[in-house]
Amino acid sequence: MRYAMALEYDGSPFMGWQKHHTGDTIQAAVEKALSFVADASVEVVCSGRTDARVSARCQLVHFDSDAPRDVRAWVLGTNTRLPDSIRALWMQPVPDDFHARYSARARRYRYSVLIRPVKPAINRQFLSWSREELDAARMHEAAQKILGEQDFSAFRTAQCQAKHPNRNLHRLDICREGDMIYFEVQANAFLHHMVRNLVGSLLLIGKGEQPVHWMKTLLDGRDRTVAGPTAPAEGLMFLGALYPPEWGLPEAVTLK
Repeated sequence: MRYAMALEYDGSPFMGWQKHHTGDTIQAAVEKALSFVADASVEVVCSGRTDARVSARCQLVHFDSDAPRDVRAWVLGTNTRLPDSIRALWMQPVPDDFHARYSARARRYRYSVLIRPVKPAINRQFLSWSREELDAARMHEAAQKILGEQDFSAFRTAQCQAKHPNRNLHRLDICREGDMIYFEVQANAFLHHMVRNLVGSLLLIGKGEQPVHWMKTLLDGRDRTVAGPTAPAEGLMFLGALYPPEWGLPEAVTLK
């Protein structure tokens, strides 16, 4: 039987989502916990891999298991075996052809920047920081010029393994609330480091170091070497993927 499970996690103690041999990863911790509950090896597939120190509000995974466990037992049992920085939120059976990655039609991120003279002590693992003032309105205006189906080579890391650089950027909204600036981003999918590279370039516009039209110039130029730096991982939060209504998933992960 195939199951979908939603996870939230603080990514700061981990070397990212994907299993490897150089440190603790979220995938390894989740598979270890699920395997204990199932009393058999369990492997999971996620909706979107996250890098080291990047957190998630609702990371959806799927896995297959024939273990005779009800949903409550899966969630409670898994949480007893997970570190405090990871929690299973809910799960449900899904059709065998459901795929956490390939069935998704959109993915959402939020990037958060605190603006003040002093670095944060509280919630520092979830925030980027700037001592310089930033103009949210200028950044928002610049961001609207690169929406839609585009070649995002200018915002793609050299290590990106995607087959092509084209992505459909649905929204990139920047707003200010008090001393916080939020970047709300949604696309059909993202290239490696794409959100952080977009933010890094927008920050230069927000500081007044580049004009508003610079984002469109970068996009058209398709040259990563002339774009802004990659923004720090700590400010990035994966909000989750969105799926068509026919999968019958909770409203929070369903396309409207």
